[in-house]
Amino acid sequence: MNNHIQEFDLNEVTKKGKRTVFLIFGLILLFILLVTSIVNIGPGEAGVIFRPFGGGVDTIRPPLSEGMHIVAPWNKVYVYNVRQQQLFETMKVLSQDGLDIKLDASVWYQPVIKDVAKLHKYRGRNYVEDILKPAVRSATRTVVGRYTPEQIYSSKREAIQQEIFDETKNLLAKQYIQLNKVLVRDVTLPQAIKSAIERKLKQQQEALEYEFRLQKEKKEAERKRIEAEGIRDFQHIVTEGISDKLLRWKGIEATLKLSESPNSKVIVIGSGKDGLPIILNPGN
Repeated sequence: MNNHIQEFDLNEVTKKGKRTVFLIFGLILLFILLVTSIVNIGPGEAGVIFRPFGGGVDTIRPPLSEGMHIVAPWNKVYVYNVRQQQLFETMKVLSQDGLDIKLDASVWYQPVIKDVAKLHKYRGRNYVEDILKPAVRSATRTVVGRYTPEQIYSSKREAIQQEIFDETKNLLAKQYIQLNKVLVRDVTLPQAIKSAIERKLKQQQEALEYEFRLQKEKKEAERKRIEAEGIRDFQHIVTEGISDKLLRWKGIEATLKLSESPNSKVIVIGSGKDGLPIILNPGN
């Protein structure tokens, strides 16, 4: 009887021990599954889910946003940087007349956030090398080929920059890549061409300066001519307006004023030339 009880107790202890082991193992497994299911998406990132048992890349649902997410451990998450990024490109292209031009450009871009899953599925993670760079180079070759070295070096840089942006944007229209800006940082020409352009620009500047001086002198001559005409017209008007009668009248007015002066004098009316009064000073 005691042996039977002892054997029963031992079996119970063994069963309880197994259950405890299985429970601990299950908890450990659950913890591992939980840990492996947690995905953290950092700032400026988006996550693309790949479901090996459920249709591959999930392009239906929005990408995973910033923060912590629970994802089935058999699914894989690809994290993309969706901030604005910068690509530096140095390219050798041909101008309109076939000369080699070295052009340095900066390209500001980022994935289209809502389409980042399609970018991953149809273009791949290497989209910068496979899609963006070839588009920028192709657009730059097309645009620079429309201009002469002189235009590229001096007057048309902003227009070229805008045209490269427009051409590249057209090429990326269905590539799930957002183009924000293209900046032409530097243009390098062959030294002989650069020197010739600089000499020409200097001569043009000197010609403009000479033309400015000529225009200034012409304006000054015109001013003097107008001034001389004004003086001549004034003299003509004054000459026509002065008559002998007016002069005699003004003389009489002056005589009357002098006669009112306290100084001793003798005024002979009508004895002067043209009938004007003569003023005699008895003290002399």
